[in-house]
Amino acid sequence: MGGRSLEEVEGSIRPSSAMTRPVTFWTFLGNTTIVCVLGVLGTVLSNALIAYGFARVRWRGRDLFFGLTLATMMIPFPVLMVPLYGVFKSLGWIGTLFPLWVPSFFGSAFNIFLMRQFFRTIPEELSEAARIDGCSEWRIFWRIILPLSRPVLAVAALFHFLYAWNDFLGPLLYLTRKETFTLALALQSYQSQHGGVQWNYLMAASTLTVIPIIILFFFAQKTFIQGIATTGTKG
Repeated sequence: MGGRSLEEVEGSIRPSSAMTRPVTFWTFLGNTTIVCVLGVLGTVLSNALIAYGFARVRWRGRDLFFGLTLATMMIPFPVLMVPLYGVFKSLGWIGTLFPLWVPSFFGSAFNIFLMRQFFRTIPEELSEAARIDGCSEWRIFWRIILPLSRPVLAVAALFHFLYAWNDFLGPLLYLTRKETFTLALALQSYQSQHGGVQWNYLMAASTLTVIPIIILFFFAQKTFIQGIATTGTKG
């Protein structure tokens, strides 16, 4: 059995450059941006479609299913944590960003309620006139309802963006590799990694984390306030 030199042994136990390569702030920012953008896309599309079905399409059991949808808001998230973790683990998604944005494509009760109330304020005559002209429900939804619903869509998008940007529990449950950390989890990891709080670095990172939210709200505040003010004005 051939012997190994000291240099070979040292090289085999020394961490490789890939293992020791630092993960930068921009990596965390990119992960958070991916989660937020895809989550906003899923939130707007899925909730708008579901809310349109509850507000503008007549079908048997509509009000019953809408009530059941609202009832899901009373289920606390800790009750769902273990089942959701089991589902994502069976799909092989633990350690990836998928659990943080894929659920947004299946709707949420609050956003469904918010959009349904806004859709009910749009005159029904617009849809009836479009049907007379031969438009399908999908074309009515895409060409008439959505353009008129930009305020409430902006509200739902902004709400979800803020939630996803600041979410800590979700990344803590599902992310296992530092390369996939979001900003909220990275800040907490930074504190524990250094055994104490280095306030100068922590405040700098926190400021960089908050700046995109401030800029977003600055440009979207008019649409946001309009969407909140006009939602629910019709029973």
